[in-house]
Amino acid sequence: MRQEDFPILKNKDIIYFDNAATTLKPSCVINAVDDYFNYYTANIHRGVYDSSIITDYLYDSARFVVRDFVHCDSAKEIIFTSGATHSINLVVFGFMKYHLKEGDEVLLSKAEHASNILPWFRLAEEIGIVVKFIPLDESYSLTYYNVEKSITNKTKVISIAQVTNVIGDVRDIFSIGKLCCEKKILFHVDGAQSVPHLKIDFLKNNIDFLSFSGHKMCAPTGVGVLVVKQKWLQEMYPIFYGGGMNLSFDSIGHYTLKEAPVLFEAGTPPIAEVLGLKAAIEYLNQIDLEVIHQYEYDLKKYLISKLDDIPSIILYNRDSESGILAFNIDGVSSMDVAKYLNTFHICVRSGNHCSKMLKEDLEIPSTVRISFYFYNTKEEIDLLVEALKKCKDVFKVAL
Repeated sequence: MRQEDFPILKNKDIIYFDNAATTLKPSCVINAVDDYFNYYTANIHRGVYDSSIITDYLYDSARFVVRDFVHCDSAKEIIFTSGATHSINLVVFGFMKYHLKEGDEVLLSKAEHASNILPWFRLAEEIGIVVKFIPLDESYSLTYYNVEKSITNKTKVISIAQVTNVIGDVRDIFSIGKLCCEKKILFHVDGAQSVPHLKIDFLKNNIDFLSFSGHKMCAPTGVGVLVVKQKWLQEMYPIFYGGGMNLSFDSIGHYTLKEAPVLFEAGTPPIAEVLGLKAAIEYLNQIDLEVIHQYEYDLKKYLISKLDDIPSIILYNRDSESGILAFNIDGVSSMDVAKYLNTFHICVRSGNHCSKMLKEDLEIPSTVRISFYFYNTKEEIDLLVEALKKCKDVFKVAL
């Protein structure tokens, strides 16, 4: 689907199955970035000359595109960041640091990405919050039941991915969000692996904070989004200070800051990248996220049906309802498998995928990860399977 839109697929002989790490970029996104550099390069909110005014308009209009994409109340709730990692750090150190106290509990899961674990660990060191982990079920998925039974009267925050980057389980954020609303628990959703693949409704799901990255949804690297419920914006502090986010300051030390969202975008923001993100969202809207999700899931089921014929393949998440599949070849390290597949120009991820605690439940050090996007095909899967059927040759290649 849509392979013709991606120049790299025309110019390079690759089969790209590492979409959970980053996605390929379509021509419309590349053109949006190139146009900025070729025709109207300028900084934003600083000049009154033509190219600056054009840049202001395009950058500011991107907020409205994102607003409609995630269905939040206002474009003022959209903060542009460098990526999901930056967004989560802004949640933790710009908001939670001032709203949590010693002994307050934050619920995560062991399947979370490092970006949604390490900032909380650091906050625990700084102010004494308690980080707890919601148990995963026998398929390494997070269930509503386990979320509900993990809540205590000290639970103040639940911070989880809507879709995890190894197991790929799709969490019931509607029910979890409703539960958080009822119990007055702050709800942060890491949307890095879901926003590019599933329709998300910020309002309907009672989300307080939503973070995601552009580069996992056909946009450039170096740009992300934090969506913050409007009532919390007045109680959140910047973690960067500098140009663009202040109204005035003097030598006595008096200063006045602007309002959100520019309050949280000090310095020169990733202008070209934001314009690329806008183009990527408009492109994904043309395809429809429901179509994308179903297509990826069908590819995964097709792959599983083929891998079941290879006795040495061990699957870890056959039942998760996303386009992510984690597996190993019995007796072979994941890195050796990835090196072997690279000889066929097949790109996969090996390792722990920035989810280093999940190995405590999986009881294995690493996996091979296949992650689909809408430009992948069954024909590519057939080539992958043929390569894996020759897995007896892995060591000849890897060593």
